[in-house]
Parts: sequence; structure tokens; C-alpha cells
Amino acid sequence: MVGQGALRECLLDPGVHRVLAVGRAATGQRHEKLREVVVPDVADLAAVEGELVGFDACLFCLGVTSAGMSEAEYTRLTVDLTLAVARTLLRLNPGMAFVFVSGTGADSSERGRVMWARVKGKAENALLGMGFKAVYVVRPAAIIPLHGITSRTRWIRTATTVLKPVFPALKALFPNHVTTTEQLGRAMLKVAREGFGKTVIEARDIGRV
Repeated sequence: MVGQGALRECLLDPGVHRVLAVGRAATGQRHEKLREVVVPDVADLAAVEGELVGFDACLFCLGVTSAGMSEAEYTRLTVDLTLAVARTLLRLNPGMAFVFVSGTGADSSERGRVMWARVKGKAENALLGMGFKAVYVVRPAAIIPLHGITSRTRWIRTATTVLKPVFPALKALFPNHVTTTEQLGRAMLKVAREGFGKTVIEARDIGRV
């Protein structure tokens, strides 16, 4: 869902000249600026490295819910996969900015009681120490999908359908905790291009960005 929002804003932005979408499935989008690379395992990009050169930024939007997962499996998909992609991109594009979508409540100490928060914090810390030109960690809370964007997670789709009539009220009442796919995508693109005063961007900062 976040990736769809980020892709939409990149394609609409006249300052973005080229977009490469990498994933396990095609996005279904068609645009003159867009090229897609579909790979069976996103953690292994060796076969497509030639496609990954010459980019200024990576907006890393891949993520899964931790519900029903062991810590080891969630770590594999959240930390190991992310760092495998990041290492490849850093080697090919040493001047790149890397923007990582995390979540409100991520635990930078990596020692808290909440499993998903520890794992997200571990991924954040590793990325921040890798040596990219810039790394920004974005921690959204509630995200409202706009422009026909939908989540692949069933419970999120259900909640979206139920809450859709009150989205405007939620955004007005909780501006520091509720964002939209459009606003989040624009914020990610803006920090990648222009930077920001801090590397960890909490939910309350997204609107400011």
C-alpha cells in the first residue's frame, strides 16, 4: 500500500526523471518514466544489477505484518531482506539516499518486549550505520489509502472499507497520527531529494515534511 503511494507520487513529480520498481509482482502501472523489474526473491538482485545503476534514491516500501510470525521469520523478511537490498544498492550507487518505511513504536534499543518493534529497530539501526549519502527512517502510524490504492493485507482492506466514511474526521482530529498514502509518498520523496533536520521522521513529522 505504501509502495503504491510512493510510486504514484514519483510518477506525478516533474522533478523525477526515471523510476525503477523492483518487486515480486508487476505493479500494473504504465508510464513513460517507469521501468519494472520482477524478481522471484527481492533479497537476491544479482541477476538484475545492471538495471540498478544510476539512481539517486531508494524508497524502500517492502514490509509484512508480524501477525502469526516467529521472530526469526519476521527478522528474515524485515532485517535480512532489507539489508541485502541495501548492500547491493550502496555498492552500485554510493551517492544514494535510502528512505526506509518503518512504523510508529519501532524500538531503537532493540531490547523492548514487543517483537515487531525490536526487529524494526534493528533494521533501522543497521541502515543508519551503512554509509549511504543519507538514510531517513519514516515511522507512520495510521495510513489512509487514497486514489484507489489498496492493501494486500485482508484485515487492512476490511478496516479501510469500514472506516472510509470517517477518514476526513480522523485526519482532522488526529493530524499527528493519521497520514495518507499521498502525503506519505510526497514526504518520502521530499526527504530523499532535499533532506530533513533529523534522520528518524516520526508520524507527527510527516505532515511538516
